[in-house]
Amino acid sequence: MSLQLDSRQRAMLQEMGVRVFGSALPLGLIDDAPPGPPRGGEAAAAAARDAGLAGLRPAPAPYISTAQNHSARALASDVATMDWPALQSAVASCEACGLCQNRKNTVFGMGDTQARWLVVGEAPGESEDLQGLPFVGAAGQLLDNMLKAIGLDRHAKGEKGVFIANVLKCRPPANRNPLPEEIAQCAPYLQRQLELMQPKIILALGRFAAQALLQASVPDVAQIPLGKLRGQTYRFQDVPVIVSYHPAYLLRTPQDKAKAWADLCLALEVSRQR
Repeated sequence: MSLQLDSRQRAMLQEMGVRVFGSALPLGLIDDAPPGPPRGGEAAAAAARDAGLAGLRPAPAPYISTAQNHSARALASDVATMDWPALQSAVASCEACGLCQNRKNTVFGMGDTQARWLVVGEAPGESEDLQGLPFVGAAGQLLDNMLKAIGLDRHAKGEKGVFIANVLKCRPPANRNPLPEEIAQCAPYLQRQLELMQPKIILALGRFAAQALLQASVPDVAQIPLGKLRGQTYRFQDVPVIVSYHPAYLLRTPQDKAKAWADLCLALEVSRQR
């Protein structure tokens, strides 16, 4: 799929490191852009986690104990009727797992709470933990440029709006991978965000975001490389899900930016059908 691009969108694609010719984007042509600048926070965390995106390090099948399942169900029951302010307050005071012990701030999410688009990342990094906001730093700048290239903005409302959240609301120590029990405990918050938003499309960025959203619908999803999950439309609670690479991965693997652009085009096409 190609899009008719204005000068601003072409500039944004060039910022992504994707060479644009004319009004349509040849997906196979990439600028030989060097990797992004040194990164901290979520970008560094995701860069380490996403080493498995191409199938180099498949994640183990998650194990969640009966007690952890019970705790997650209890939390889900508690948040099931919360409105946005109550949900945000619950996240800010959450002590459901050990991540609360070392956090500076929870990262609830940001953007238009009535947006058609929900973007889901993996977990906060150091900068996100300090600021309490998702996707700040180099990876966040790239994400913003990617979204602006298709007419979306985290600061906009209405048709151009988007809400950005993470699977985990607290930073894992030393930017380690999220644990299955942490994902299970945090899942009710993301579920309630989705129920309140009722988005038309979900864009899942990175391996753990894809696994968290698709574990109920894709058998053995933890064993499938993210690259093989791309290019298809999945469902989470009847909302279409498109899987793509985490922006931090794209900073260190710029040759895959064209694939990310194809994912954005697919998500845009699906959203227009809703």
